[in-house]
Amino acid sequence: MIRFLLVTFLLLGLVSSSLPVQATPATPPAPLNGQWKGPLKLLGGEISIVITIVPLTNGTYYAALDAPQQRISRMPVDVELKDDNLTLRIEQAGSSFVGKVQDEGATLSGTWKQPGVTAPMVLRRAAASTQAVTKFKATPPYRQTDVSFTNPVTKNRLGGTLTVPAGEGPFAAVVLLSDSGPQSRDVEVTGYRMFGQLADYLTRHGVAVLRFDDRGVGKSNGTYANATTADLVTDAQAALAYLRTRPLVSAHRVGLLGHGEGANVALLAAAAPSRAPAFVVSLAGYGQTGYDVLLRQQGEIMRLIGADPAQVKAAQEVYQRTVSVIRQTSDNATARTKVAGLLAGANMGLDASMARARAVQLTTPWSRYFFDFDPQAQLSKVQCSVLLLNGTADLQVSARRNMTPLYKALRHANRTATSYKLDGVNHLFQAAPAQWPMVNGVQQATFSPEALKLVHSWIAMETQPPGGPQPVTVKRPGPTRKVNRTPSTNRTRS
Repeated sequence: MIRFLLVTFLLLGLVSSSLPVQATPATPPAPLNGQWKGPLKLLGGEISIVITIVPLTNGTYYAALDAPQQRISRMPVDVELKDDNLTLRIEQAGSSFVGKVQDEGATLSGTWKQPGVTAPMVLRRAAASTQAVTKFKATPPYRQTDVSFTNPVTKNRLGGTLTVPAGEGPFAAVVLLSDSGPQSRDVEVTGYRMFGQLADYLTRHGVAVLRFDDRGVGKSNGTYANATTADLVTDAQAALAYLRTRPLVSAHRVGLLGHGEGANVALLAAAAPSRAPAFVVSLAGYGQTGYDVLLRQQGEIMRLIGADPAQVKAAQEVYQRTVSVIRQTSDNATARTKVAGLLAGANMGLDASMARARAVQLTTPWSRYFFDFDPQAQLSKVQCSVLLLNGTADLQVSARRNMTPLYKALRHANRTATSYKLDGVNHLFQAAPAQWPMVNGVQQATFSPEALKLVHSWIAMETQPPGGPQPVTVKRPGPTRKVNRTPSTNRTRS
């Protein structure tokens, strides 16, 4: 669920995240913080959208858009705020919202624009979700502690939550690594606590879990915006080292579980020459180059929101030209001048100031790194077993285009790999909404039960102490179940 900052055509993301935009010095009495919901009228009907805005510790904002009816989640949103004037730009969809913050932040009123649509819109602050209000209301049947640890490379202090099963231990353990964009330790999206639910399930089933706030979020310091995927590997390694020191954790049975970009961080950590994790679980990790991922996402999202083929083609051509300029121009000042001119003259609805801001974002260390990031380059060096999971309803990370290449590359390098496709599961690993449970009369999003079982069963098998009892494993699904093996799922060991 996404740091990908592109302009209308430059989708850097939903796999991804958007880089936060510095708010203008004059700000409202209190920063925007929460979720706003409202209807978007389109040809043939309307859909509901949800905008989540979170203030970061350095004074910037992180924001994301969700459209549950279209199964869009965590689409990056750039925030610009001056007094009560608010601009939200959703570059992946070529869309924007320009309006006013009213009623002390309770209402966002303005105009929504996207290809072929210009319409008034009112977004109203949403009440806290039932899930958010009731989380851990009852004492969980395990130990839960707020912890902090230091990344020795950056000196950043990272804050998180450690959950340890009841009993004497020592227990197998796992560090959770979030997708692109600055996330809190629970990775909460519209009341759905992706990592909170995952940590709760695994800990109840005998696995200790460490989840932590990303740089610049919550109890973690540092600046997220300029960190590349490779930089985040040092955070993962620091978390691994800390978890191995805990008295109830079995130090040689500690692994990494990553989502989206976090999965690629985990695989890079597993390929590093220093102490590798005991195992890696990849939830929707990227298997294509960053350039190809962003190009495909751009087309998919634009088609979804109603752009015609000519608009998609034009946007992708601008994307290709922009990336080419950035690759050929190493000096940032020169590259930004060239990119701003290209964007302003591309008839994409950007004025000069917006084009300059975009050019700055597209030349950050993260953007430059990700354009050329090849997730398969280091797979031959991976030193542990890998579980690959993807959902067939994932619009951000196609299983065929991403999980399958990762699996084949690991197998080709004689590495241990297991892969599963989960029917109807989206990028946030939610099953189809029709399968969500009812809570107080309202359906609430939950982590796919089949995915939870697969992850736990596989970790239990990988970390089983020699001579111990055999773990309970998930049976191969029958034809009516919602989990299907990929064509090449036979588990092989090197």
